[in-house]
Amino acid sequence: MVMNPFAEVAPIQYEGPESKNPLSFRWYQADEVVEGRAMRDHFRFSVAFWHAFRGTGADPFGAPTFIRPWDDGSNSLDNARRRIEVAFDFMSRLGVEYYCFHDRDVAPEGRTLSESNTLLDAMVPVLEEHQQRTGIRLLWGTANLFSHPRYMHGAATSCNAEVFAFAAAQVKKAIEVTQRLGGAGYVFWGGREGYQTHYNTDLKRENDHLGRFLHLALDFAKSIGFEGSFLIEPKPKEPTKHQYDSDAAACINFLRAYDLIDHFKLNIETNHATLAGHTMMHELDYAGAQGCLGSIDANMGDLLLGWDTDQFPTDIYLTTQIMLVLLKYGGLAPGGVNFDAKLRRESIDPLDLFYAHIGGMDAFARGLKIAAAIRADGRLADLIKQRYASWDSGLGREIERGNHDFQTLNRWVLERGDAAPNTSGRQELLENLINQFI
Repeated sequence: MVMNPFAEVAPIQYEGPESKNPLSFRWYQADEVVEGRAMRDHFRFSVAFWHAFRGTGADPFGAPTFIRPWDDGSNSLDNARRRIEVAFDFMSRLGVEYYCFHDRDVAPEGRTLSESNTLLDAMVPVLEEHQQRTGIRLLWGTANLFSHPRYMHGAATSCNAEVFAFAAAQVKKAIEVTQRLGGAGYVFWGGREGYQTHYNTDLKRENDHLGRFLHLALDFAKSIGFEGSFLIEPKPKEPTKHQYDSDAAACINFLRAYDLIDHFKLNIETNHATLAGHTMMHELDYAGAQGCLGSIDANMGDLLLGWDTDQFPTDIYLTTQIMLVLLKYGGLAPGGVNFDAKLRRESIDPLDLFYAHIGGMDAFARGLKIAAAIRADGRLADLIKQRYASWDSGLGREIERGNHDFQTLNRWVLERGDAAPNTSGRQELLENLINQFI
């Protein structure tokens, strides 16, 4: 068996926009400084272990297709070790500095929680050794609370109290492992925290349980001195019909309602924003405005399809929009840009993993440079400033300073007779302006 097909791949280097070499960067230069910060620090790129090294190419209509010579398809510890070894070799050659995983990505699941914990404990030293050898770090960890049949009704929101307890025990272990591996954060993605029909759902009780679960997780993290960020990942549907963490606004409202807002931020994914009927720019800007922008999952969806396709991000408009918002709010650290993206079922060769990640990293690097150029040019900012000019003096400034109530505003309008005419939003001009840089 050929254990590692990447052995002949040289470390990926920057060769510039004119390069025809598919195993090179055309735009991403890790040490290039943009707006006072190296590209590597703007992005903190991460590889998602679940898609890159546990994905098989299977879908609801067909069997696995991916060629993975290192993987014998078993749930053995030896196979788990091989996956980890090949994953770190791949990431080292690619030049990323972070990775993310679910507990069940890196170790098999046993028949009991005790057995699962023992198997996970066996893999932690393996991960530690590879982290120390390569310098690649854990961006965030999480627990898989959605694949096993026990979670068919949810985990923290399950109608089965014993499933709630099992999920709590699994998350306890996952937080411990994340801490031991030096993870910068821990993500809660409510894979099945939602419902299919109201007829059998006590919505308030389930939300109360979710709030309690997150408080218990927070209390435990504090008790062991875990200093990483806690993140919630919004998604409106899939696999349930309606999920409680449906978008940034819903998550932030939930966090405020359950007195968690000071302890959690959001991990926002492009394809999830699409499913929620939003743009990624909207979700990022809303989270940033509320002080809840933590990290992102980088991918994109197919607008002709109504599900989570998790494609690698190659749309320069998308990455430019993302970087405009991230630069506006000062970046993501300690979060990062995690490629929660999977190869198409037809992209079966191991080398396709390189092509996909290189393309995503280049798309983000180009988006960063375009966004920085737009900001340096200043015309976009000037047009926005002009649009809101009425708030910078006179009545607008007085309202923002809290110097009016309905009574005084009523008198002001009656004396004036009408509002001043509106000015043009100039959407077409702005879109043309963006096109000048792309």
